[in-house]
Amino acid sequence: MRPELQDLVDEVSRLLQHPVTLEDRSFNLVAFHSHSERMDDVRQRSILERKSSGEVRRWFENFGIATATQPVRTPSAPELGVLARLCLPARWKEVTHGYLWAITEDNEIDDALLPAAMELAGRAGALMAQQARTREDLGFLLQDLLSTDPDTVERAADEIDARRIIRRGVPVAALELQLVRPPASGVVPVNLWTLPRSVLAWAGEDHTTLLVPLPGEDLGPAHELARQARALYLERLPAGNEAELVVGIGAPRSDLAELRASWQQARLAARVLAAVPERRPVAAWPELGIYRLLGCGPTSVLAEAAVDTAVRRLLEHGDADIRETALTYLRTGGNVQRTGAALNIHRQTVYYRLQRIEKITGLDLSKGEDLLLLHLGLTMAPALGLVPTPPR
Repeated sequence: MRPELQDLVDEVSRLLQHPVTLEDRSFNLVAFHSHSERMDDVRQRSILERKSSGEVRRWFENFGIATATQPVRTPSAPELGVLARLCLPARWKEVTHGYLWAITEDNEIDDALLPAAMELAGRAGALMAQQARTREDLGFLLQDLLSTDPDTVERAADEIDARRIIRRGVPVAALELQLVRPPASGVVPVNLWTLPRSVLAWAGEDHTTLLVPLPGEDLGPAHELARQARALYLERLPAGNEAELVVGIGAPRSDLAELRASWQQARLAARVLAAVPERRPVAAWPELGIYRLLGCGPTSVLAEAAVDTAVRRLLEHGDADIRETALTYLRTGGNVQRTGAALNIHRQTVYYRLQRIEKITGLDLSKGEDLLLLHLGLTMAPALGLVPTPPR
């Protein structure tokens, strides 16, 4: 948030002698004047959670605040936990960028103060428009930075460095937020300007690209930004879509001009997360291990290469206990005792099942190459859509 917006909120509060909040046009909290006076449930949630609910937004918008050019007084709504309010639209060039709100249960704000208050609201609208435009301009720079043309990349890197947004020579990582299946209702663009100013961002229809500077090679700050950006995105999605939003993180690069490689890794990481049935919401490319194979080619080609016919015979076998024993045995490093303990079965039962696995697959589990073949195939099969045959 620009500090000037907080200054304007404080100035409006002093003018009206009432505590005031500023929200953007999506009802995300931007700034508020601290106070100890009365507060309704909606204002309390707005301050604590940094946003208002969809039901409250729709209720206020029914009074025409999105297109209003003058102050709007809204009545109380006890069923929503709303007290009466004065709304000052923050507009710039006939576009509403946000709202200044004051609780006025008894309409005690003098109408004579409203022209001066609207002038301040206009200044807030101009600042919010400028901030949104700056984000848009930086989004174009980000796209140039990820170009395949070296000259375009160098110009973009120099421009970002000259603006002191991200300095050249500072480690940077790319993040890619990807919707696995966009909801039928569509997606409202995420509020990118609420992210830290040092983060470059660009939003497409079903994905968002972020670039984050790092203090070193540690990806911890990138994971934190991924969680923050994912939370912002989820605010725009219908309930129940949490599992459909994944964030891939690329390995850090030591200079802005090298970011395309990190971005490609971030996109592949998001693709891998989308393919894994029990997906994690966030993962970095270096952390994905063997699952990185999923980002390296068409699913049909990978399935042919990674899942041997011997493994397919086991997948087609109807005994789920046999397959579970094979995976557990492989995951415990071929330790029979630990396999039995994990499955709560006797060691002799483990040995019996391993013999059956060898008979079904034709593999020799005393050979490292055969163990690798089986482990790779059983690990990759679910992510490649190869579902085991159900028991008969």
